[in-house]
Amino acid sequence: MLLQACLNGARRPAEHPALPVSPAELAADAAAVRAAGAGAVHLHAKDGDGADTLSPAELAAVLDAVRARAPALPAGVTTGAWAAPDPAGRVSAVRSWTELPDTASVNWHEEGAEDVAAALLARGVGVEAGLWHADAVRAWRASPLRDRCCRVLVELPDGPDAAGTEELAAELLAAVGAGPDGWTPGGVPVQLHGEGSSTWPALRIAVRHGLGTRIGLEDTLVLPDGSPAPGNAALVLAARSLGAG
Repeated sequence: MLLQACLNGARRPAEHPALPVSPAELAADAAAVRAAGAGAVHLHAKDGDGADTLSPAELAAVLDAVRARAPALPAGVTTGAWAAPDPAGRVSAVRSWTELPDTASVNWHEEGAEDVAAALLARGVGVEAGLWHADAVRAWRASPLRDRCCRVLVELPDGPDAAGTEELAAELLAAVGAGPDGWTPGGVPVQLHGEGSSTWPALRIAVRHGLGTRIGLEDTLVLPDGSPAPGNAALVLAARSLGAG
């Protein structure tokens, strides 16, 4: 069961004092979460203002730094539309990357998702299908690229309490077709994770069902008891204590 550490997300530096932004900070955190038990990292490259970017120069700097500090640790990135709103621009960015991540998440509800996924696959980058709601699941299930994805990310929103998270997780996992082995009928592993209020309930559900999951400052700033998280390594240790990974 993969435990992936999501190091920073779309957050800005002011949101948490330990949020890694620079290549050196992301590399240090990658090494720390690997030592804490994470099996992979997901990260967002940032521009000079701390905003997400798909720029080849920034991405290469981050990947080079992470691979120097944490060799062989799989590193994934985002292709979220907020980083490059024009679908053609996202495809162009992927084609321009000089250093390639191991994986990249594609939000299937975003315009141009199929083209972005195809561009990633053409470059040998694993595609993580981000499915945020039922419409996204339907679009992904109808996609000819569905079974070529390396992972399905069932992503639960901030807002639901523990009971609401259980209900929504059950609905989306059933819609994806996740079997008791944690894989789709087409042989793609499923990762379940939440955001904000759903983070820790979703992680517990993932552990209970033997699914991959993730944890990190992208998804939550607090530990399971509600106290502030010192950083990503502490979140990974807390997830491991609950049986993840």
